[in-house]
Amino acid sequence: MTGARGPAPAGGRLPPPQGPPGRFRPAPSEPGSPDPAPGTLAKGVPGPAVVEADGAWHRLHPATPLLRGGVAVIAVIGIVMANLRERIADLAMRFAGVRDVPDDSGDPVNAIVRHGLIGWALLIVLAVLLVAVGLFYLSWRMHTFRVGDDEVEVRSGVVSRRYRNARLDRIQGVNLSKPLFARLFGTAKLEVSVAGQDANVELAYLALGTATGLRREILRRASGTRRAAAQARAAGGDLIGRRLDDFLSPHYDPDAPAPTSAVVIPPLRLFGAIVISGPTLVLAAIVAGVVVAAFRGHYLLLVVLAPSILAWGGMYIRRFVRSMNYSIVATAEGIRVGFGLFSTSNETIPPGRIHALEVVQPLMWRPFGWWQIRIDTAGRLKDKGAAGQHNTHILPVGDPYAVEKVLGVVVPALADPGHVALITAGMSETGAEAAAPAGQTGPGVRFTMAPRRAAWLRPFSWRRVGFILADDAVLLRTGAIWRRLTIVPLARLQSMELRQGPVRRRLGLVHARLHTVDGPVHAGLPVIDAAEGIRLFHTVARAAVIAAAADHGERWTAS
Repeated sequence: MTGARGPAPAGGRLPPPQGPPGRFRPAPSEPGSPDPAPGTLAKGVPGPAVVEADGAWHRLHPATPLLRGGVAVIAVIGIVMANLRERIADLAMRFAGVRDVPDDSGDPVNAIVRHGLIGWALLIVLAVLLVAVGLFYLSWRMHTFRVGDDEVEVRSGVVSRRYRNARLDRIQGVNLSKPLFARLFGTAKLEVSVAGQDANVELAYLALGTATGLRREILRRASGTRRAAAQARAAGGDLIGRRLDDFLSPHYDPDAPAPTSAVVIPPLRLFGAIVISGPTLVLAAIVAGVVVAAFRGHYLLLVVLAPSILAWGGMYIRRFVRSMNYSIVATAEGIRVGFGLFSTSNETIPPGRIHALEVVQPLMWRPFGWWQIRIDTAGRLKDKGAAGQHNTHILPVGDPYAVEKVLGVVVPALADPGHVALITAGMSETGAEAAAPAGQTGPGVRFTMAPRRAAWLRPFSWRRVGFILADDAVLLRTGAIWRRLTIVPLARLQSMELRQGPVRRRLGLVHARLHTVDGPVHAGLPVIDAAEGIRLFHTVARAAVIAAAADHGERWTAS
C-alpha cells in the first residue's frame, strides 16, 4: 500500500489544544527576542553575495592538496624516518668518525652507503616528491565546481574523469565540518547530502567564509526563494586575527548572529551517557577478567588485554570531545545541528527532509530519565555525528524537557501544549489512556492498544504497543525494556504493510510496518488486533494522500 493520509475516524485523532501545557514545561523565551510563530522558522538576515555561486566553474582552496594528500605524505615520511632512525643515527656517527656503520648486508640504507649511492638516492627521493606534488597540483587544477540555480556540480579526476551533480530540490541536508588541521588554515569541508547511496557532493576544502556563504546560498536556492543578492561584505581585521576567530568559533557564520541552542547538554550528563552504555558492560567484563588473571599469576593475559583497555578509554575520550558544544537551532534555512570541540561539524537539514524520528530510552538510562532522538533522512553523511554516532542521532542524550524542545524544533506541529499528554503517554506510560490535556475533562487521549492475547507473543511489552494519529503524523509506541516512541510524518510515508503468519492468524493479530527511507528508525507494531490493523491501513492510506498533496517540502519558501 502506498503511503497516503487522510482524516482519521473520530477518537483516533488528538483533540484540539486547550489550556496551558501539561507535564512538559514550555521553553522560556530569550530576553528581548520574541518567539517565532509555531510551525515557522526564524527569518534570517540576508547575507552577502557569494562569488562562487555565480554559475561559473571555480576551484577549491589552494591548500586542498596539502589537506587531502599532503598530510598523508608527511605521515608516510614520518613513519619511514621512525623506522630508519637507528640507521640514520649510525650514518651520522660514521660521518662524525665516532664508529662505523654496522655491516648489515640486508639493510637498504647500509647498501646505499657502501656503494656510494647517497646522492642518487636523494635525487630519487626528490623526484618522487616532485611527482607527488605535481600530481596533487594537477588533481587540484582539475577539481572544479559550480553552483547554479537548480543544482550543484562537481568535476574531478586527471586520468579518469568524474562528474556528479546534486539537484537543489532533492537536498536532504548541508553539512559544514571543520577538521582540526583544516581549521589551522581557515578552511572547511562542505558536504551536500542528497538521496541515494553514495550520492553526496563534497567540496573539500573551501575558505571558511566561502563555505558558510555557499551553504547559505544553496539552502536559499533550494527553498525556492528568489531575490537579488546583497553586496559582499569586506573582510575586516588582520590575517592572524581572522584565523584566530575561525579556530575559536566552532559554529562560526560571519553573517548571522550567534545562535542560541534550544537544548544544552551538560558535560556531566554527556559523559555519563557515553559511559553508561552497552560497550561499558563489555569493558567491565574484560577488566574483571584481567584482574582475576593478575591475582592468579597469569600476567600474559594482562599484557595481551591491557592495550585493548587503553584503546577503549581513548574511544570514550574521543566520543566525549566530539560531542561537546552540541547545539540545535531552528533557522530560516532549516534545522541546524552542531557539535565538536576540536574538529567541528555543523549540519543544516531543510524543512520536510526528516522522514521519521524515534524517541528511545535504553534500559540503563531509565534511572536517570535520559532519552535519545534518532531520525531517518534520505541522505547519509560521511562524517560521524555527536558521540561518535551517525548523524541520524539528532539528540544524543536529554531529559524529557530536552526531548520536548527538540521535538518542537524538528516537528513544530507537536510543540503545541495540547500534545504534551500524547508525548508523555507515548514515552513513559503504559495502557490506552493518557492524562487529559490541561483545561479539558474526560478520559483524555487514547492509544489504540494491542489486545490481551498479544501477551502470547510479547509477554513484557504488549501493554505498551499502541498507535494514534495526530496532526498529519502517526505515533507508534512500543518496547518495555527499550522504550520507543516513533513519529512518522504522513507526507513522508512511502508505504504500509500488514503481515500475518500462522501464529498471528490463530491469535487474530497482525504485524504492521510503515515504510520510510532506510535508517535507524524502524516504524512498526509487532502485535496489533487484525481489525484495528486493517482500519489503520485504510485510514493511513487516505490521510497520506491528502498530506502529500498539501506538502510543500521541496520548495519550502518559494516566492
